[in-house]
Amino acid sequence: MGRLEGKVGLITGSAQGQGAAEAKLFSNEGASVVVSDMLTEMGEEIANDINGNGGQAIFVPLDVTSTEQWKNAISKAEEAFGKLDILVNNAAIWSPENIEDTTEELWDKMYAVNTKGPFLGTKAALPLLRKSGNASIINIASGSALKGAKGATAYASAKAALANFTRSTAVQFGPEGIRANCIHPGPVNTIMLRTGMKGNHEKAVNNLPIGRLGLPEDLAYAALYLASDEASYVTGAEICIDGGLIA
Repeated sequence: MGRLEGKVGLITGSAQGQGAAEAKLFSNEGASVVVSDMLTEMGEEIANDINGNGGQAIFVPLDVTSTEQWKNAISKAEEAFGKLDILVNNAAIWSPENIEDTTEELWDKMYAVNTKGPFLGTKAALPLLRKSGNASIINIASGSALKGAKGATAYASAKAALANFTRSTAVQFGPEGIRANCIHPGPVNTIMLRTGMKGNHEKAVNNLPIGRLGLPEDLAYAALYLASDEASYVTGAEICIDGGLIA
């Protein structure tokens, strides 16, 4: 049996990168997966790939800033699989601006996707997660949430808010059998990092004691642990998967 046998998980931003790695790994471990993203064609490809390899998956288009789209995604999950045990709030955007260069519009956009999105998703998923009796919410925050920096101010601030939202979720819903934890990734070799650093992403290795960039799979395995019953006593926790960056 797989580590997620019989469970159903919804993963946002799972058309590519870390989210896609989580979707595939969860499926390999026995979960039925709801792939959700704004990138419809790529998301459908991930779901088709899972189904083609003997798993069970559906794709649902999702803008995480939309309450109505969240309601639709949760409804589709219940319609397809009858329940929901795992919610991974993975969808995110990043921008490098410092305080002076951050516009009000950019600040609001960072919070809309990186903080409001997980809030809306958690709220929409709660009715199904309650029925699970042993549910797991996993919020993907960032190592940037744990320290100051010269740039990416709005992103880091939004992710720090997400970490505290995770703690509040853990406290409020632990008595109902819902765990909530967050992962703080370091530099991971994804499209978001490569695009954000304009092709200079390998320079990030210079700050990593482990000597390499993270892989999407490195984060996916941490999410797998938190989603599984192995982590049944883990809630309100923050796990750094960052190659030693914070250390």
